[in-house]
This record gives sequence, C-alpha cells and structure tokens, in this order.
Amino acid sequence: MLLRITNLRRPVEEIEAELPGTVARLLGLQEPDLHGLKIVRRSLDARQRDQLQFVYTLLVSLREPPRTAAFPPGGILVEAFSPAAFEDALPGPIPMRHRPVVAGSGPAGLLAGYFLALRGYRPLILERGQPVRERVQAVRRFEAGGDHDPENNYLFGEGGAGCFSDGKLTCRITGPDVDWVLERFVDCGGRASLIYENRPHLGSNKLPMICRNFRRRIELLGGEYRFGCRLEGLRVQDGQLTGVATSSGLIQTSHCVLATGHSARDTYQMLLDTGLPLQPRAFQMGLRIEQPQEIVNQRKYGRDEYLQILGAADYSLVARGQRDLFSFCMCAGGIIIPSISEPEMFCSNGMSNSRHDTPYANSGLVVTLEPSEFGSDHPLAGVFLQRQYESLAFRLAGGNYLAPVQRARDFLAGRTPHPADRIATSYQRGTAARNLHGVLPPAVLAVFQRGLPVIDEQWRGQYLPDAVLVGPEMRGSSPVRIDRDRQTRQVPGMAGVYPAGEGAGYAGGIVTAAVDGLRAARQIVAGFAIPD
Repeated sequence: MLLRITNLRRPVEEIEAELPGTVARLLGLQEPDLHGLKIVRRSLDARQRDQLQFVYTLLVSLREPPRTAAFPPGGILVEAFSPAAFEDALPGPIPMRHRPVVAGSGPAGLLAGYFLALRGYRPLILERGQPVRERVQAVRRFEAGGDHDPENNYLFGEGGAGCFSDGKLTCRITGPDVDWVLERFVDCGGRASLIYENRPHLGSNKLPMICRNFRRRIELLGGEYRFGCRLEGLRVQDGQLTGVATSSGLIQTSHCVLATGHSARDTYQMLLDTGLPLQPRAFQMGLRIEQPQEIVNQRKYGRDEYLQILGAADYSLVARGQRDLFSFCMCAGGIIIPSISEPEMFCSNGMSNSRHDTPYANSGLVVTLEPSEFGSDHPLAGVFLQRQYESLAFRLAGGNYLAPVQRARDFLAGRTPHPADRIATSYQRGTAARNLHGVLPPAVLAVFQRGLPVIDEQWRGQYLPDAVLVGPEMRGSSPVRIDRDRQTRQVPGMAGVYPAGEGAGYAGGIVTAAVDGLRAARQIVAGFAIPD
C-alpha cells in the first residue's frame, strides 16, 4: 500500500534519519511496518524566525493499512497514492536514414542527446564552443582581463549558459518527466537530495563535472560531440529537413533538435532568414543587486545555529503593483558575473558555488517587458532592444567589460556617483561607478523607483542601506519564440525540425529546458526507427 503524506512539519534541527519513526507514530504503526519511505519534496517555512521548520511531502510504502485517525493533527494530509508513470518510448516504425542531430549542448540539448543515446540513436551533438575544461580556462582568462572570446565564454561552450548559471534546479512544473531529469542529474554527479529539495542547487563549481559526465555517458552509448561546430543553416526540401549546414560543413540528417540557447543571436537571424516562424516574446529586464550575505542571514534566521544547519540564506521578493518588480536567480554566497555573447556589450548575471561561501549575496531585480514595448513588431525586436542597452552599458562603464555600478540609495535619490568612487562588489574584472538610470528603459526605471522602497520596507529598512546595483540584467529568458506544433513539436511546414528549450522560447531555467529537450527526443524515438 502506498500513501502520500503532505504538510508534515518538523523542526530544522531534526535530522532526516528520524523521519521513519515520526511517520510510523503518525500512522499508529511501528517503524518496522514501513516498507519504504521517499522524500518527494522538502521546503523551508521561515515565517517564524526563531522556529524554522521543514515542510515535507513523503511517499510511504506499508505492509498493512495504517491505524491513523481520519484527520491527522496539524493539517497533515494522508491519502492513498498512485504515482504517474514515466512515459517511455519504443522506436517507431518509420525508417531513419541518418542519425539525429542536436544543435546545442545546454540543458535542452544535453537531455535530448542523452535520451536519444539511451534508446540507441547515436545522436550527433553540435556545440559552437569548447569542452568544459577549455571553457573554464577561457572564462578565467577573461576574468583576469583577457579578450572576450565570442565562441567560448560564459554563454557558449559545453553545457551552454546553464553551465555557469548557478545550477538552480527550481521549476514550477512537476511530474514524471521532471523526476526523470532530476534523477539523471543525480546519476551524473549531483547529490541525492536534489530530487526532493524545494530549491535544489547544483552549484557552478559542480556543473562542469556534471556536464562532462553526461558527455561521457552519451559517448559510451554511441553518441558523438563536435565542438567548435556552429549551426549555420538548415537544408529543407519539400517541407522535410535533409541536412544542417555548419561551420565544419554540411551534415545530412532528417531530424534536428534546435537547442541553441537564448543568447545565440546570430542563430536567430539565420533561422529567420531560413524562413522559420519566429515571434517576439516577453522577457525580463532590470538590474542585479548585491549586499553582504550576513545581512540576508540575519534577516531570515532568528537564531545563530540555523546558519550552521541551513547554510547561507536566500530570499524571494516582489513589490506588487500595476507592474511587479521581483527578484530572480538569487545567489546566496555568490558572485556577479558577465552574461556576454557579443563583443563590446555588457550584461550582468550571478552564480554561486555549492558551498555558498562568499561574503556576498546577489539577485536579479527585474520587470517583465511585453512585445508591445519593444519599439517594433520585428520578430527580433526584443534582441535589438537587448543589444541597445547592453552596448550603452559597455560604453557607460568606459569599455573593457567593466561593470557599471551604483549604490542603491544613490540610485533612488538620483545622485550621480563621482567617477573615482570605489564601490566594492564581487564582480572580478572591475567596476566603474556610474548613474544607472540610463541603462534601463523609462518604463522599467519607473518600476524600480516605485518598487525598491517597497521591498526595503518589507525588510524593515535593511535591504537597501548596504546594497549596490549592477546593470543591466536581461538574459534570464529568451525574447524570441520559434513556432512549433503542439503535438508533433516540429516547426510547421518543416518536418524534422524540433525547437526546444529556452532558446526556442518554451522554457525558463535548467529543469524546464531539460524537460523540453527530453520531450523532443521522445517524440523522435516514438516516430522513427533506430538508424543503421
């Protein structure tokens, strides 16, 4: 018999090894009566700072029916449960002459490639950048003041933008596909608790290893990676894909998963020129805010020992109004990094290692921009807007990929900092004190001017006094969507072309992108036989 128990609250000091005994007592049984216990979800309730609790959802397998009361205490719900099964796919009936191609090795491409490899399809994975080892070296050279490499950087290379995006696995969707993806991350080096944590986090230091482990598994299963190989065109004949043009030559294929990521702007232009139906899509724009991690810890934890148990504290904030200002990609104990795919541009992002061990906390603060605000109805109008403000930020800071920064209080007061003012941040390449009003569109600036004081009031005046703003921030999601059929997941009129992930405009984060890639691969397997 399988039961699901929800809303079980336990003090954070209680270790998980005590859960079976707690559950047995709740059900009126002895601990040996439990055949198995699985944590499905664990979240933190921090509303009472001196009495923090974990809130659990559990699956419990029993040898006999429980003797619990009909209504357990404390709002706990106990119910019979039949989990949905993962939808696998057997090879379909239609012959496939050439092995499938996956363009991009970010989360969507990685899971698409892995599923195809597991089912025997020997996918060919194209990546414009380099393997993680060379990619890490390129990032370090840039941080030390070296040149920007447009093909091998924080956004391009093995693992895609996800490899240096902090490794958050939080998502709003649930179900067997999500579980399958999280289990694969655990198989490839993630800790077991990723499967049930409410805000699972891989850490930027662990992601390169995990991406490499995925690659090794794919290659052992017959898949192949080609690095330094950029997608440059699609060959379509009579509505059917026949090949892909790359920087290394033409590759014959009838199936291609387009998992190119949200920052391959040259690829968007190529796809538009090829005739793919692209639409402008709402995206988020704003600034990144940074303050001492100690302040965040003090705000969230009412007792010192909680820091030892839970580690660096995070937060999720929103100033509601006609337009919301909200936090995004909060990096506890992290650093600010550049999110740059083109030369002479600047955009910010954040990351943190698995230990969350820097003295800084940073988070994006963003506003959603709708396509009607892009200034044009061109399919790439959002891309043009991003470029406009990234170029402005680069020039405002004096070039050389310095980060333009400003103290939050000065930003609100409209005070322009002195150019010689030294403002400490975690951004490693260097900063320039500037007035950041100019790196935001007027509509976004107005939301910041209204929303920042609201958020500071939520924190009783503790959020802004030591805070520094860095900007702009706008690479959290794609400003473009590639049309695809809801059922077949292919571009209408272009059989064999499967847009997937954040770059296609159907995901927002590592897990949702990975699930989208998985589903594209499953569609291929279900329809077509393994190629010879």
